[in-house]
Amino acid sequence: MIKKYILIICLFFSLPVYSFSVKSKTPCEIYEKINPAIVAVDTRVSDGVSCGTGCIIDKNGTILTSAHILEDGNDIVVTMSNGQDYKAKILKKYGKNKDIALIKITVPYELSTVKLGDSARIKVGEQVYAIGNPFGFNGTFTQGIVSRIDYAKNRIQTDAAINPGSSGGPLLNTNGEIIGINQAIYNPDNNISNIGIGFATPVNLIKEYLNEGI
Repeated sequence: MIKKYILIICLFFSLPVYSFSVKSKTPCEIYEKINPAIVAVDTRVSDGVSCGTGCIIDKNGTILTSAHILEDGNDIVVTMSNGQDYKAKILKKYGKNKDIALIKITVPYELSTVKLGDSARIKVGEQVYAIGNPFGFNGTFTQGIVSRIDYAKNRIQTDAAINPGSSGGPLLNTNGEIIGINQAIYNPDNNISNIGIGFATPVNLIKEYLNEGI
């Protein structure tokens, strides 16, 4: 009888252990999936052009972006990942504290869209990715980590490279879901260098605005 129990115990511990966690996507998979839903946003203003990035959030052409890149400009041009340009109009806009805006383009076909994730689940040190149009280099993909979470100011700090023109673009987790909208960089030397400190607005805060019908 003792030998029988020993045999059962040995068989139990020899069984393979299966993991049921969701497999993360590779950086290439994330870029290929998300980039068609990321656009360049250029706004003509009094002293030139204000450049940024936007995320398509519905197939009919509503785009989430940063309010500060729109300024007071009325001439807004959205450039798709395939190079097509469309005129856009402002639907809703919040100011500096919230820095969120919705713009709309009209297209004769359904568009690729992004998926909004859950910023409450993020942790310092986890891998993140950014897509944007820094200095006009459309569709630039960078990677880094969550460096810090500022709960008081509702900001996610990251070292994923973002630069002027990246505002309004997505900060993505390893499943390709948006956890934040890139907003600003720490800029003590007037864009002479990127020092690896960028900030994004948490997506859960943005979802609250969307649910309120901003």
